[in-house]
Amino acid sequence: MKTRKLLVGSLAVGAGLTLTRKLFRTTSTLISVNDNSYDVIDAYIKAQMQRLHIPGASLAIIEGDKIVHLRGFGRARPGGEAPTPQTPFFIGSITKSITALAVMQLVEAGKIGLDAPVQSCLPWFRVADPQISAEMTIRHLLNQTSGMPFLLSEIALADFDDRPDAIERQVQALSTLKINRPAGSEVEYSNFNYNVLGLIVERVSGESYADYVQNHIFGPLEMRHSYTSKPDARKDGLAVGYRQWFSLPLPVPNWPVPHGSLPSGQLISCAEDMAHYLIAHLNGGRYGDGQILSGAGIEEMHRGVKELKMGKLSGGYYGMGWFDTNMGGTEIISHGGNVPDFSAYMALLPEHKKGVILLFNADPCGLPFITDEVGTGAAALLARQQPPPIQLDFIQWIMRLLLLIPILQIAGVLSTLRKLRPGRNDPPLRRTRNLIWQGQLLLPLIPNLSLAALLAYLRSSGLIRFLNLFMPDLAWVARLSGTFAGIWAFLRTGLILQALRKPRA
Repeated sequence: MKTRKLLVGSLAVGAGLTLTRKLFRTTSTLISVNDNSYDVIDAYIKAQMQRLHIPGASLAIIEGDKIVHLRGFGRARPGGEAPTPQTPFFIGSITKSITALAVMQLVEAGKIGLDAPVQSCLPWFRVADPQISAEMTIRHLLNQTSGMPFLLSEIALADFDDRPDAIERQVQALSTLKINRPAGSEVEYSNFNYNVLGLIVERVSGESYADYVQNHIFGPLEMRHSYTSKPDARKDGLAVGYRQWFSLPLPVPNWPVPHGSLPSGQLISCAEDMAHYLIAHLNGGRYGDGQILSGAGIEEMHRGVKELKMGKLSGGYYGMGWFDTNMGGTEIISHGGNVPDFSAYMALLPEHKKGVILLFNADPCGLPFITDEVGTGAAALLARQQPPPIQLDFIQWIMRLLLLIPILQIAGVLSTLRKLRPGRNDPPLRRTRNLIWQGQLLLPLIPNLSLAALLAYLRSSGLIRFLNLFMPDLAWVARLSGTFAGIWAFLRTGLILQALRKPRA
């Protein structure tokens, strides 16, 4: 009988999950791509914002050396106005392309070489392995092939050190970092690479990273609403960022900034300024009468050298702060950006001489792939193609269903207490000894100890700090349910063993 109930229950759960996936699956809808106006792209972005619960967005589209479309959507702040083309947003890892541009400027000025060892600029630079430390070059850092790890660099975003030498302190902390592959062998996306590059910019140029970017990139490109500090951007109407809890956005106007990660993902800009930036990249380094880099240097930056693989999936070929991908036969040079309360996407379509920048004041579910799906869809429409089908909409529902875990735990406690209630005529505890051990003691321990073990792993690995930043809802559930599961596993076992020792009435 118990086996039958278990089988029926498993089938019911499986059917429920299948039905949920079908109900909430996003199907691709054919969009008219022959419309010469930008209304189609605007409508697409509005729909995606509504689907993902993103409060505000800012869009810019360029063709050739002109800005051809600017648009704001939603709200820049709670109860406020729509973002303008000049409203600043954090641009996340799009910052990496700006840091790469700074390095390439210094290369073309003859101050450093792409294949020069990192230690030629930072003699004290070390990771745990002395040989890898000596072999690591500036090109390895730019192309994300140094071997420095992804997850640890994300966890470092929880380091909110705001002292002037925060970047140097974070680079010095890499002296114990273990790397398990030779430099240059594979692509592994890591913020550490670009934080080191930011420090190299400081040492070689003699300017702080912030001053260098302002004087040599923002200034020449007339990026008048772009900043290296949050207080300065606030004075110019910085959008309010939102963090998502169970897929719903909550404003966090005072979210701190990890200054040690400024060169890898903490710059601030607006749609209009980033359009100037894209124009320069689309036109061989030229914007207006200025030349920020040679055409050959721009091509070198955009050229993907190694493929970034995530299991069997490909993230494209990584260059110097840009991904080189192909969509329906169209080359796209792009990069996304995500911080806990903002996200962004930029793309160049060299064959069409077009480009697009999208800025959001939320980071849906803390996953860059979600923002990239929206950005890729907008880029596809710009190329007169159908947007690829949305694949990741189910993640929103997973995040919303996280609340079921503590609810099910409470239901399990009530069920156990009901079984142990005095006066029950035929409680399950009076069955054979094997069924008691299997059904009442051992099986319930599996989910409880699994949750407790998961929390222990998240704490010991430091991943709980990453979840606190990008998925606070998941971190909250992991802490609450994992702690409760560990306590309840022992308490429940004790209660059942105590009940078994009681003589029958």
